[in-house]
Amino acid sequence: MAKKPPNHRKPWTPADNAKLKGLIKGNTTTPLMAYDLGRTPPAVQQHANDLGLSTKPTNQSPYNRRRK
Repeated sequence: MAKKPPNHRKPWTPADNAKLKGLIKGNTTTPLMAYDLGRTPPAVQQHANDLGLSTKPTNQSPYNRRRK
């Protein structure tokens, strides 16, 4: 069985929320945010959605849009 993250099933604190918002502003990927927060990527994604935040990267161009 896989090892559970350190904050598994623990409530989110205001400090966790602030750190999550900072990581999202920094355009960090969801797996890296999860590692930094000690949670699973789906938990980070769900909590961000609950807060009304988007974890979608803002600095990536759409696929198949490069000029040849």
